[in-house]
Amino acid sequence: MSGKVIVVVGAGPGISMSAAKSFGREGYKVALIARRLEALKEYEEELRNSGIEAKGFPGDVSSEVSLQTAIEAVVDTYGKIDVLLYNAASGKPGKPTELTLEDLVRDFKINVAGALISVKETLPYMEKGSILLTGGGLALQPYADYSSLAIGKAGIRNLAYSLSQELEAKGIYVGTLTVKGFVQEGTPFSAEHIADTFYTMSQERTETEVIFEGK
Repeated sequence: MSGKVIVVVGAGPGISMSAAKSFGREGYKVALIARRLEALKEYEEELRNSGIEAKGFPGDVSSEVSLQTAIEAVVDTYGKIDVLLYNAASGKPGKPTELTLEDLVRDFKINVAGALISVKETLPYMEKGSILLTGGGLALQPYADYSSLAIGKAGIRNLAYSLSQELEAKGIYVGTLTVKGFVQEGTPFSAEHIADTFYTMSQERTETEVIFEGK
């Protein structure tokens, strides 16, 4: 099928939808993966009203089978994937000693394991494409009250560098955007600015990690 395709895993308001619009304006077809079918329908309509071809695919990033099924459905629909953006995150507030094992493992599955599953399922259908992972400043400067999320962001950063080393020879670009601030509209840390940076990364394909400190 003609036209480039981006799949956004962890679709939702904020960075995900802003990225869908940023890539969509450049002619990309947009596939959205999220748990709630009702929300996906709303995202589809919003993007189509902006003249962007979009389709939602229900999938739970904490479930390997559910995520695999969703990506298979994307491939069945579009035949390929040119860009993968993984933007799912989870973090139960609490200091390290306050976390239960279940809390930590659940969050890690969403923050890191889901990203790896997405990459592995996408690679057979990607040729010289781009893998983009949303990172966070907590990976560089952990904060005890958000220890679970900080561990996840450290993990996604590490995964990005490891994947980049492995996949560069295959012509696959892997990049993580480390957002050192809270996403807030009307500020330098707006979702739109972050999304535009993701698009620039996918085009320039140079740095494994870009530190986003607002602009």
